[in-house]
Amino acid sequence: MTIMTSLSPRALSAPESGIVEVVNYARGRDGLIPLWVGEGDLPTPDFVSRAAAEALVAGETFYTWQRGIPPLREALSRYYRRRFQKALSPEHFYVTGSGMQAIKLAIEAVGSPGDEMVLLTPAWPNFAAAADLSGVRPVAVPLSFENGKWQLDLDRLEAAIGERTRALFINTPSNPTGWTATRDDLKAILSLARKHGLWIIADEIYALYCYLGARAPSFLDIMDEDDRILFVNSFSKNWSMTGWRVGWIVAPPAMGQVLENLIQYSTSGVAQFMQRGAAVALDHGDGFVDENVAKARRNRDMLCDALIATNRVQTLKPDGALYAFLKIDGVTDARAAALDIVDKTGVGLAPGTAFGEGGALFLRACFLRHPAQIAEAAERLQGYILGR
Repeated sequence: MTIMTSLSPRALSAPESGIVEVVNYARGRDGLIPLWVGEGDLPTPDFVSRAAAEALVAGETFYTWQRGIPPLREALSRYYRRRFQKALSPEHFYVTGSGMQAIKLAIEAVGSPGDEMVLLTPAWPNFAAAADLSGVRPVAVPLSFENGKWQLDLDRLEAAIGERTRALFINTPSNPTGWTATRDDLKAILSLARKHGLWIIADEIYALYCYLGARAPSFLDIMDEDDRILFVNSFSKNWSMTGWRVGWIVAPPAMGQVLENLIQYSTSGVAQFMQRGAAVALDHGDGFVDENVAKARRNRDMLCDALIATNRVQTLKPDGALYAFLKIDGVTDARAAALDIVDKTGVGLAPGTAFGEGGALFLRACFLRHPAQIAEAAERLQGYILGR
């Protein structure tokens, strides 16, 4: 028996990221415009970093609250009252070591090996991989793509629910498609969950990146107190904190000890000095977030208008999130196209093959970057698409 064959089948089955494959292929090239990963180009704002640095220098380096320090959970409560018009006590919030860990713990909290989780695709690949690693089988339900827009087929969603289904994983606004559920969509999904006795894991990380209003519709707008919904979120996108790896879960307070235990036996909590910075981001970062959203809207329009004008790109402007999910005429292998595009244009895109069922013919471009870079990327991609 070799070292590799002695590893667990579940660990061996963890897939390589199709996004990271392209990043590693072209990382560090001169003149590269990297639109492949889901982050902006601005560092964390100084007032956030300074708060964390001051706490670090002050010696806040010991074990701390597993659920999150009280000031951060109180700041999350204020944030939800301000942004979602929802009164949630600090006991609803649980701080995690990234949005990714929030997803993993939410799946483990409601699913057991052999259970199933239904998710809408194309989707960020980590959703399905996190379920697989927990022994929960992901069941894909592709969104419909018609006339350049993505739509939810509720009949298809209900047909995917089986005897072993434990949860529906709903990401809206969606990475990578930009599909943004309407209030009626959310009501219909919640009705399905109630009918079949299912949990909903709601990833609303892009809620403020909504181009139809101040924010996207949320399950918080329509749910009852006893509905079984876990919200997973992250500081990454709103406050340019991708490298900090701090996220949170919104859950019924009755689950508090269960979630504390799951945190204890995975990371034993998030560093206290980092939580100090996160609390300041929530309380003082609204202006920074609003500027990011406004920049994303302008860049979305710039990039999509330029590419749609070629008459060879079917995708329309997304309603939310940070991505143009491009269907380019003639592309039949998105992975090969992503490698070819980065070789010929220096623009790094993520292949749709990385996002599961329904994504194979698409390429994802993150537009939360400096407008000059987006303009240059649009010009290079226009040339590629038109064969210039």
